Amino acid sequence: MIFFILLVIIVCILCVHLIIQTKFHYVPESICIVLIGAFIGLMFHVFEFGNWKNEETFSPTIFFIVLLPPIIFESGYNLHKGNFFQNIGSILVFAVFGTALSAVTVAGGIYLLGKAGVAYKLNLIESFAFGSLISAVDPVATLAIFQAIDVDPILYMLVFGESVLNDAVSIVLTTTVLEFQDPSTAIMSGASIFFHAVGRFCLMFFGSAAIGVCFALISAVILKHIDLHKTPSLEFGFMFIFSYLPYGLAEGLHLSGIMAILFAGIVMSHYTHHNLSPVTQITIQQTFRTVAFIAETSVFAYQGLAIFSFKHEVKYAFTIWSIFLILLGRGINIFPLSFVVNFFREHKITRKMQFIMWFSGLRGAIAFALSLHLDFVEPVKSVLVTTTLIIVLFTILCLGGATMPLMKVLNANTTKKKKKSKKKRQITFSKTKEMGETVDSEHLSELTEEEYEMNFVKPNQKGFLKFDAKYLVPFFTRRFTQQQVREGRNHMDNLTKQWYQDVRAAPSESESEDNNDDQTKALMTTTVLG
Repeated sequence: MIFFILLVIIVCILCVHLIIQTKFHYVPESICIVLIGAFIGLMFHVFEFGNWKNEETFSPTIFFIVLLPPIIFESGYNLHKGNFFQNIGSILVFAVFGTALSAVTVAGGIYLLGKAGVAYKLNLIESFAFGSLISAVDPVATLAIFQAIDVDPILYMLVFGESVLNDAVSIVLTTTVLEFQDPSTAIMSGASIFFHAVGRFCLMFFGSAAIGVCFALISAVILKHIDLHKTPSLEFGFMFIFSYLPYGLAEGLHLSGIMAILFAGIVMSHYTHHNLSPVTQITIQQTFRTVAFIAETSVFAYQGLAIFSFKHEVKYAFTIWSIFLILLGRGINIFPLSFVVNFFREHKITRKMQFIMWFSGLRGAIAFALSLHLDFVEPVKSVLVTTTLIIVLFTILCLGGATMPLMKVLNANTTKKKKKSKKKRQITFSKTKEMGETVDSEHLSELTEEEYEMNFVKPNQKGFLKFDAKYLVPFFTRRFTQQQVREGRNHMDNLTKQWYQDVRAAPSESESEDNNDDQTKALMTTTVLG
């Protein structure tokens, strides 16, 4: 099974490389990986190469322990924090209250339609579990377009920030709902169940987030006072272990490890990262991106494999109504909440921005994995897994593919067109290419006191940003002397020179030996002739 998984990942990596090299940027690379998985599943189904049931079986436990944590942590760690923290209030409103509204809309609609005999009938727990998991937004293709055509950075951050937090919120909601399968909850009244669910959700959300924040701050304090710069392997190991610690503790306390690891990633990126040496800063950023890419590739490939490998139970009325309800729930999330948050925002969320946010609510790997995690009887589980898979493919292919024409119609980048001197970027749907071309400047720094005052302490800052810049950042991050900064840069320069010398050593030595041989022969010839 391990060999099979590694082989599929290698094929996917080569496919992504081919897409980047040939500049085939008409579809997201995630769709190509899904198609590869679907092709492999079709080959198994048609030719029946032995018994591949073990290879086709994907344990939800593996997903939640091995694959999902690096994806979520990388999203938080490589987050561009400037616009994120400036819009944290709006992002939290959309991610928490909006996701809850969307989940209730889908769940209530599915339950009532089932009662009326219009769609497939589910009980209350099954309906709310499905509504919660299908509310997980994963707009990878949309964000690639946003980044490529330079839309309003506020719009980009609202969509990206909501999608990052929304995944964790959906997981917490689904987990909370599934806990009510316990027979002991059957004797509770409706009001008691509601308040118990709200309390449990708040405990899981805020308790898990607090665990992640605490571990991140502890790691920042330790690395501020313990200098591991001269041993990057120890420094990297420390960061790697601390990135997973909050997940383990939160799960052990029956909270949400995903929520804990997300907030740990955000806070460690904001404080701990600046206490690392330049070598470890680059290494850890690229390592997290690589591990997250492999994890996402595994999930997308398995998603494609499931198209032909799973036993599907397609309920057409249920699927069509589900698609309608998720669009309705997304609208109830975006439009009313945008109206509310605009009262507290200087930079208003315009109608065009709201429409794009509504349209960009794609469903992805998180929703599909959560559907596999459902512990329902057959055929209910098969119906929900099949419906989720269809919705994920529909939203990514249809909504994601239509986002570019939509944005052209709405002229989302009108303000950018005015800057004629600015070179137009080539549009690419490749998240790998976008994330791998550069190292974020905010993630590569050894700040002296003077540099910190110049770059981070600004007179127009307000609220938490001002408090953070004035008190928290100085407390949790190290200030380097000019000598320490020079030593760090010299270390990077020496490593680069050493690498270059090692690469060029053999040709240089052979050339020098050839030159010496030629000189020796010439000298001997001259001596003989003389």
